[in-house]
Amino acid sequence: MAAQERDEQAVESSTGSGTTFIKMHGLGNDFILFDFALAPAGPPGGEDAAGWPAAAKRLCDRHTGIGADGVVLVLASGSADVRMRILNSDGSEAGMCGNASRCVALYARDAGLVHGTTVSIEAKGAHVRAEIIARGDLAGQVRVDMGPPSFRPADIPVAAGGPAVVGERRALAAGEFEITCVSMGNPHCVIFVPDVSAVDLARLGPAIERDPIFPDRTNVEFVQVNGPGDLCVRVWERGAGPTLACGTGACASLVAAAERGLTGRSARLHLPGGTLFIEWHEGGHVFMTGPATRVFTGIIDDLEEWLR
Repeated sequence: MAAQERDEQAVESSTGSGTTFIKMHGLGNDFILFDFALAPAGPPGGEDAAGWPAAAKRLCDRHTGIGADGVVLVLASGSADVRMRILNSDGSEAGMCGNASRCVALYARDAGLVHGTTVSIEAKGAHVRAEIIARGDLAGQVRVDMGPPSFRPADIPVAAGGPAVVGERRALAAGEFEITCVSMGNPHCVIFVPDVSAVDLARLGPAIERDPIFPDRTNVEFVQVNGPGDLCVRVWERGAGPTLACGTGACASLVAAAERGLTGRSARLHLPGGTLFIEWHEGGHVFMTGPATRVFTGIIDDLEEWLR
């Protein structure tokens, strides 16, 4: 049975009201998807309704809500197949998310929003192109063109006077670190360490995320280089905290490692939730390949109540 048919049956079996949501994850980085792509009026109250940040916090609570790292609104787009808006579990908005991109691509294909294996996705200030792999060892996984990275401090943003912050030792509030700052449509601070398991992520992550040199806060990646094509990564995500995987964080980690000459331009990156394959092509674009998984479909009886 197609995913769309399952969703329709779920709605029909409800009391006649309510809003369908879809729970998905990419390597354990999980999301609550709401599909408003074909809804003429869009989300209840509009996508810019003041209640969405607070609703995202409540919905993502793992004890009193559905539980997730973020909420994804799937919306109509004038320039792509679909548009996604991402709200972190703290209610803040993310510009880009690699794992969410894979989930949205798979959902759009399964729900009949696109036909074929290629999905274009508009996000806040960016466009990505995803391909659902049909054959071979990676069949069922999703390959996403994440676009080119940027080291320009203004693009990240990071307070720096030079053209880039690459392997630069900085005194931060949490201590002194050798940092590399990269934008993948969102900010990243990459720190190479001998052993990622020894990092006190709960202490260092939030302190670096909110360090004054990052005016819009930052994602933080601690990276262990195992070889020229093999990295281990632990991530503190801006607005979500420690997550099992971060697609843009994996991309930023590979780019930072390659830029510093620590690896080649492609590698397998092992995160707590699983492995992503990242390639930084000579043309500048970064490609991410990994799984996306649909977990279940449910119904929220009164979404507007959550938005109040």
